[in-house]
Amino acid sequence: MADAAVEFLLGNLKQLLVYNAQLISTVKDQVDSLCNDLRLLAAFVKETTESRSKHAVVKELVRRIRIEVYKAEDIVDMYVLHASVHKSRTGFQKALHITDYSVKLRSVGKEIRDIRARVKEIYDNKLFANEVFNKIETFTRSPPSVEEENVVGFDKEAEKVVGWLRASTDELEVISVVGMGGLGKTTLVKKVYNDSSVQYEFFIRSWVYVSQVYSTREVFLKILYDVTRENKDTVETIADELRTRLKDGKFLIVLDDIWTKKAWDDLKTVFPNAKNGSRIVLTSRNKDVAVHANTSLPPYQLRFLTENESWELLEKKVFPKGTLCSGELESLGKQIAKKCYGLPLAIVVIAGILKKKDKTCSWWEKVEEKVNTYVAMEPEQCMDVLALSYNHLPYDLKACFLYFGVFPEDFEIPVWKLIHIWVDEGFIQRVGDASAEEMAEENLQDLVDRNLVLVEKRRANGGIKTCRIHDMLHDMCVKQAEEENFFKEIKGMEPSYYKSVDPNVFRRVSVHSRVSDYVSSKPDSSHVRSFLCYGKEETVLRPDLITYFPGSFSLLRVLDVLPVSFTRFPSIQLVHLRYIALQGTFIVLPAAISNLMNLQTLIVETNFRNIDVKADLWKLLQLRHVYTSAASDLPTPSSKSRSGAKDPLVNENLRTMSKVSPNSCTDVILARTPNLQKLGVRGNLSLLLDEKKGSRKFDNIAKLSRLEKLKLLNDTYPIPPLDGKLRGLPEWYKFPPKLKKLTISDTMLDCEQMSVLGKLVGLEVLKLGDNAFVGERWVTPDGSFVQLRVLQIGKTDLKHWEAAGHQFPQLRRVSLKHCEQLVGIPSGLGDVSTLEVMELSWTSRLAVASARLIKKSFKLLVFPPDQETQT
Repeated sequence: MADAAVEFLLGNLKQLLVYNAQLISTVKDQVDSLCNDLRLLAAFVKETTESRSKHAVVKELVRRIRIEVYKAEDIVDMYVLHASVHKSRTGFQKALHITDYSVKLRSVGKEIRDIRARVKEIYDNKLFANEVFNKIETFTRSPPSVEEENVVGFDKEAEKVVGWLRASTDELEVISVVGMGGLGKTTLVKKVYNDSSVQYEFFIRSWVYVSQVYSTREVFLKILYDVTRENKDTVETIADELRTRLKDGKFLIVLDDIWTKKAWDDLKTVFPNAKNGSRIVLTSRNKDVAVHANTSLPPYQLRFLTENESWELLEKKVFPKGTLCSGELESLGKQIAKKCYGLPLAIVVIAGILKKKDKTCSWWEKVEEKVNTYVAMEPEQCMDVLALSYNHLPYDLKACFLYFGVFPEDFEIPVWKLIHIWVDEGFIQRVGDASAEEMAEENLQDLVDRNLVLVEKRRANGGIKTCRIHDMLHDMCVKQAEEENFFKEIKGMEPSYYKSVDPNVFRRVSVHSRVSDYVSSKPDSSHVRSFLCYGKEETVLRPDLITYFPGSFSLLRVLDVLPVSFTRFPSIQLVHLRYIALQGTFIVLPAAISNLMNLQTLIVETNFRNIDVKADLWKLLQLRHVYTSAASDLPTPSSKSRSGAKDPLVNENLRTMSKVSPNSCTDVILARTPNLQKLGVRGNLSLLLDEKKGSRKFDNIAKLSRLEKLKLLNDTYPIPPLDGKLRGLPEWYKFPPKLKKLTISDTMLDCEQMSVLGKLVGLEVLKLGDNAFVGERWVTPDGSFVQLRVLQIGKTDLKHWEAAGHQFPQLRRVSLKHCEQLVGIPSGLGDVSTLEVMELSWTSRLAVASARLIKKSFKLLVFPPDQETQT
């Protein structure tokens, strides 16, 4: 496997040079030189991706390189910390500490020189030169062994692929089957390839295994041999010969395991389109490759096996024909199969392990307890197959993918959190005008297309909302990350184990349970860059530990501890901190937050409705995202810009503020956030709409020219909700001009006010939460919601809804929740050609029945499923 650490660590050193130029000015030249030296070694790391597992010398050199890079990062980070502390001192304090600060400065210079000397030693190592520059090796993989017996779960899939092969079109078609490694792509296609009707249809057939490292000549020779049954090694123009031979008949060529677009482009030139119904089938782990090969026919995405299919496959593999599984073993076997999570490769491997010993309950119970561990004991059969996908990733994706391992198994990962952490960790390299978040989303989509990441839920606009990875890939991530010292996973262990975790080795620590035990052990955390906690149970941190934690993490960049509840806001003086997420009984966000000069993401959850922000957030010019569960009362900037001068308090990086109080939506505050894209407001919303001196606070929101998402939560406590009802909305042209998504709740607007929202020409998603509007009848006017794709309506007293299909020309999804008085779904929605899904949750029986009547091409989801019989 390749090493992901060195490349992005160099990127972080580069960022330190850029963002802390003033603090490290005295050692900047030395750090620059060190980075140049390390780039030579980074090239070596890339060059040896394949050979490392085969050569212990190379592996050891990479380990030494990683250690030196870590040391370099530690030295620069620690110096930035010292320089920052020294800069914040008064004149008298600086004079008092001038001696010890000078000593630290000289020490940094010496340590950098020492590292450069060791780097030169590694680079000059004779073995290094021999391995990289004087030795050329070719690495090939054997084709996978495919058993055609005991194939389970592919009957319908095979029928579908056979149907595509035998379709009436005469044009040459490329049919792709894509999926995660070990999912059974080759097995499915082999089943199709050997189908009698396919053999009859295609007289000329060839199956060739391509793989990551392929020879175009060898691939062509294999196909030519299958076509002619003659060895043609002496033919000089193999491609021309093959192209000529294939013109003579209807052919079926299977290109198994294609990894890149280039591989397809290299091979496709020999396949003529004789318009005789010839077909090419390719299998790939990368959806992008399949789409490149045929843009008109979507690739077939192979699914995971169901639990029943998983057990059926396991049973067939373990018990030969004529033998039966006992009832006791069947129960255990089903649990074992379930823990393979539908991956045929894992099921086959675990079946082989079960067959090695007598079929006893005690043995099967042992395997059931640690299925992943037993699968990992046969690396060549499973883990190495999965690892190929990781090895093939570009360097900017390796760290992103490994990061999935910090989350627990089966953890449904919120994409917004994942993207913010990737950005704040320094994994994302911006290209052109794209924002870091946009680049991160592209990276995630790339991993999805490579079938390494599974999409769990999608956003209203079709984007990915939550995701996860298969348990086998998670296990691979954890092992690979520990091998590369990328992170250490800590589960429920004895306190003595915690002390054995060396933070000088592991840059990240991910605690999944017993957080208090880990913190109580007070391990040396001075070198930890990320402390992450994703335990399921909430832990209240003891007051005596709050001082230690997170204060002992002096070089911390990422602190994500939402499952830990703090009884008071901890004292945080972490100059390198970029991401912080914590919860507790907070009513104040302290002024000390103002000193976190590198902070990019701030997430605070509290039990209270409001939180008073004492921190001067306008000083944090790197700040990009602020999330609070309570309504934040933001501070007014301390000064205004001078006439004609650029306001130093404007934060052009700030993209998210959620949630702020209505009183904070002033011109003075929102003028400081010109690039805000997402805003959430919580509180008495009438304060936004009350007119004073000819203007309203909502007018300040309307001036946010880049705002795309707006959430308005009407929280009138302690005023009764009815007394806090909004009288109306601003005119449609007084909303932000680029608004795409609007969420409102508890506003109790009259139905007629929906016509205002209908005129928002750019609106794509409208979420009307509980009690957003009141009234028994809603008549949707013509010319409304021209761009609306998603409509969600929460709890309401609506009875009659009248709408025509042409009023929602782009609508794709409708979701109604707790609309218990609604007597029917508008029949016009059945005529909306773009409608894909209608979701009805706890609606009336009449509404469900009417939806079934108008259902045409859209998918109808009813919750609970037996709702009709209950009403």
